[in-house]
This record gives sequence, C-alpha cells and structure tokens, in this order.
Amino acid sequence: MQMRTLEIVVGAFLLAGIVSLAIIAVKVSGFSQGDAVDKYSIHAKFENIGGLVIRSKVSIAGVIVGQVSAIELDQETFSAVVTMEIDSKVNQISSDTTAAILTDGLLGGKFIGLSIGAEEEYLEEGDELVDTQSAVILEELIGKFLLNKF
Repeated sequence: MQMRTLEIVVGAFLLAGIVSLAIIAVKVSGFSQGDAVDKYSIHAKFENIGGLVIRSKVSIAGVIVGQVSAIELDQETFSAVVTMEIDSKVNQISSDTTAAILTDGLLGGKFIGLSIGAEEEYLEEGDELVDTQSAVILEELIGKFLLNKF
C-alpha cells in the first residue's frame, strides 16, 4: 500500500514536470494560439542580417510591436529583404523610420529595433523602410582589431 502511494506521487510529479516543460517550450518559441491580431507588413533591405531569424521580435523603444515573418535574398542587389508584420494598433510609423538589427544582450538573439522619424507620412501595407543598419558581426570586429594591431 505504501509502495503504491509512492508510485502515484512520483508519477504525478513526473507528469507535472513534462507539462511544465511543454508550456515553457511553447512560450520560448513564440508560438501562440491566442486571438489573431490584425497586422500589416513592411519590408526592409539589409546588407547583412547576421543571425536574424523568422519570428525575431520587432520593437520600438523596447516595446515589441511585431515580428519578422520572412527573410529572402534580393537577386539583383544580393541583399537580404526582411518582411516584418507589425500590429495594426501601431499605425503611426513614419516613412523615414530607421530599422537596425540589434543584439539582445552580449550573446543573445538578434531583433529589429525601429527608430521613429519625423515625417508626417506613415507606413502602410507593403511599404519599404529605406534607412537600415545591418547587424554588427562580432567576428568581423575582432578580425579588424587584430589586423590593425599587427
């Protein structure tokens, strides 16, 4: 009888651990089954995306306003074309906004930071951001530093 109770407690603990891991995996992956939020797409071209991936966050002043939905190569200019889905509630992004690929901490993932401009004309579905800043690649910086030293 005592052995059976112990087995039930261990089984319940194990089941709770598996459920917790599944919840954490869904939260970290950015996958959501919640209410669909209206979004609109904008594009930006970068010379180097340096590890940016689909579902990376897009933020304004540190507040997440969207995510990266597609990354493609422009066959004419050989630059990366990044498509971002922005929440429709954030509908006053000026046309001279700057997009920069930033790092979330020293070893963290990449995300796109938008710096709002001063134009009175706003971005709409399918528009393109012209002013972009590519990712800073740590290996390139180290290489330049080493080459300048020797």
